Amino acid sequence: MSYQKKYIGLQITQNMFTSDTQIRVRYGETDKMGIVYYGNFPLYFEVGRTELIRKCGLTYRKLEDDGIVMPVISLNIKYHRPAYYDNLLTIRTIMRELPGVRINFRYEIINENKELIAEGETTLVFTDAKTKRPRKAPDYLLEALRPFFV
Repeated sequence: MSYQKKYIGLQITQNMFTSDTQIRVRYGETDKMGIVYYGNFPLYFEVGRTELIRKCGLTYRKLEDDGIVMPVISLNIKYHRPAYYDNLLTIRTIMRELPGVRINFRYEIINENKELIAEGETTLVFTDAKTKRPRKAPDYLLEALRPFFV
């Protein structure tokens, strides 16, 4: 049985952690037709996952200061409709499982009319900054995420 708690910008459902972040499309993110250039969507995904981590009380900076980097090893995007200059977009970032060595994120980008603009997924790998070798997620990150997976 699933239940939900609402926090500011967060939605917790059994075995899933969802964070919503809004971003307004800037002029420089569009092409000559006023449509968001397709290459900007991975940057929107990065905003979403960075804010999800921040809403857990952590930052990418903390991970980096502890010698952990997280390169993207997989990226998939499906575009459904265009986004335009000055649109207010919601980046919905979803984690469906606690991370191990890899961390997976799913994204939905939704416009002001509640229409799905794009969806995607990324996989990142926790990596020791010095040795460049994969490592497991740090315990403090797992502890910060665990309450969201009931």
